[in-house]
Amino acid sequence: MKRSVEFAAQGLSRDSPETVGKLAEGLFAEAVRRYIENTPPEEAGLIAGLKDPSVGRTIALIHERYAEALTLDSLAREAGLSKTVLGERFKAVLGQSPMQYCAHWRMHLAADMLRNDRQNATSVAYSVGFNSEAAFTRAFKREFGLPPAAWRRQAAARTT
Repeated sequence: MKRSVEFAAQGLSRDSPETVGKLAEGLFAEAVRRYIENTPPEEAGLIAGLKDPSVGRTIALIHERYAEALTLDSLAREAGLSKTVLGERFKAVLGQSPMQYCAHWRMHLAADMLRNDRQNATSVAYSVGFNSEAAFTRAFKREFGLPPAAWRRQAAARTT
């Protein structure tokens, strides 16, 4: 790693911005890879989840296809595991079921959309995989303690 940093530093003065950007990406990827590699196996969390191939694949699927009607069946099939094994592995590593993780991820994305976009709650609901605004509002309130519109106003007030 030290040699990589020295090589990158030498190249900064003579290389194009694109080359410097690629060097930075490579260094970052290497740092993340080493961090994941050195995370103790008993440590629960997203990094530990990414170390487990099946759990990591499931996390990636949830992140990529959050707007789809994901089920434990479909996630287990994609991971190549039974529903029971996937659920147990996911719970052991992340402390929650795959479907709980999916729900939290959707709410995280919805909050980000409400905070940063001009979309109304209905379009946010459909964007993150809900079939009705009412179901989305209930889930959002359960997660954040406020309905989407009130949460958005509160978030806007905090940033001004």
